[in-house]
Amino acid sequence: MMDTPNQNEALVSRYVRRNDPKTDTLVFPLHPAWWSRPYEYEWARQFAQQDDVVLDAACGISHPFKFWLAEHCREAHACDWDERILSEEAIRQDIASDFGEDAARHLPEHYLTRLQRAQANLAQLPYASGKFDRIFCISVLEHLDTGTMLRAFREFARVMKPDGQLIATFDVPEMRPDLLETIMAVTGLTIDGKLVVEEPDDAIWSDMYGTPIRCFRAVIRKRIVDPR
Repeated sequence: MMDTPNQNEALVSRYVRRNDPKTDTLVFPLHPAWWSRPYEYEWARQFAQQDDVVLDAACGISHPFKFWLAEHCREAHACDWDERILSEEAIRQDIASDFGEDAARHLPEHYLTRLQRAQANLAQLPYASGKFDRIFCISVLEHLDTGTMLRAFREFARVMKPDGQLIATFDVPEMRPDLLETIMAVTGLTIDGKLVVEEPDDAIWSDMYGTPIRCFRAVIRKRIVDPR
């Protein structure tokens, strides 16, 4: 973990709160409908280090976090189930749709050439065991059914290095933070640091999709197995 003044606070797995740091621009200005991404990206990028081999898991097509990782880490991979992730033209088209023609036209070529992209299901990742220092999974887990989610966590554990970390966010109540410790127990992972599942009064939320949703962040590590 990089040595920063907020290191201990960044390690707390908890609801995202209104006073947390956020950014409105990452590679390009963020989409106004992305109510939680300014907080998620600002928090998650604290964990990326220059010498890391990283994965943006279920990265999305237009989403900029994978491009930021490609510029700031030694080796950056991104995977998504959508086959458009393999096409530079399709990526630029999606960026134009979400962020405007200028953003697509002025995206530096090296963001794409440095990023190693793959079409993949999270439950069956196409990577060697022990490959990644960090895996980032931003606002994805709540979209998976229980069986797929558990298989994805096991795959994350498999492809992480022994001291690797999974940096994840998800929407509540679609996924419940009080189930994290149970999920960890059956997937070879563990919460890295403090887990706080109680919802604070100042948790960020949105009702733009109907039922109010809130955002939870989690720092997860591969469980160390005692060889004895």
